[in-house]
Amino acid sequence: MEKTRNKIKTGKGELAVKIVMYVIAGAFAILCLYPFFQVLISSFADEVTLVREGYKLIPSKFSLSAWRTLFADQTIVRAYGLTIGTTVIGTALCVLVTAMAAYALSGKKLKYRNFFNFIYYLTMLFSGGLTAYYIVVSKYLNLSDNLLVYILPFSFNVWNMFLLRNFFNDIPEEIIESAVLEGAGEWCTAFRIVLPLSLPALATVSLFTAVSFWNEWMTSMLFIHDEKYYLLQYIIIEMVDSISNKNVSGAPAGESQQIAVTFQLATAIATIGPIVLLYPFLQKYFVAGLRVGGVKG
Repeated sequence: MEKTRNKIKTGKGELAVKIVMYVIAGAFAILCLYPFFQVLISSFADEVTLVREGYKLIPSKFSLSAWRTLFADQTIVRAYGLTIGTTVIGTALCVLVTAMAAYALSGKKLKYRNFFNFIYYLTMLFSGGLTAYYIVVSKYLNLSDNLLVYILPFSFNVWNMFLLRNFFNDIPEEIIESAVLEGAGEWCTAFRIVLPLSLPALATVSLFTAVSFWNEWMTSMLFIHDEKYYLLQYIIIEMVDSISNKNVSGAPAGESQQIAVTFQLATAIATIGPIVLLYPFLQKYFVAGLRVGGVKG
């Protein structure tokens, strides 16, 4: 009976701790979501009302003027499709190339791996700068006004390569040796053993890479002269600058200024929406220990 009572008391204590932790986590989640909600709801606010009343949890008057301006033509829609395409293709290619390099440099299978690691490390410390980058891409690779300029220069990431290499090194050697004894070659070992066991690392690297591709805007400014090939972020920058600097004839200064503000809020929501939706699909892979139990005995 005493043991049962002790267990009940311990259970109640654990329940209380869980409740407190859930309350704290919930409050923290609300604090994190509130700025996003404020930007979202304010983007639908009427400009004049926002000037007069400021930011409120629920605006007293709503307006779609900022969103109508944002999607007034097909430029944004076309840029959305182009940005999504470059993000998907670029992320897949970058993660594949980076993972293959990390696999080659992991373990002890490559004879001069330390030399190659050092060369890769030097590229993280020193670079030719923007001028050299522009000359190589535009003059030697001839990628100006070419959609491949959004993908090929970013098809490898040294930092992510080192992350994946360290993760691959943590895979027990017994698993690799078992695969080799069963007749698996390097390609089979990489794609059927190492990469499936590294899903948490691959998911993390994929998310970072996708965010990098999605937020890219400088490439459009440097190498693209045809507006049809501009990425979403660069078009948004141009639209925001144009509206911010535009004098609205016959409108008060405050109203003109607030049009730019609500438009900026709308563009913020429009640009982060798709990449935010990517996280739930990758969240299940952010769990360590997927390879636990892979080695028996």
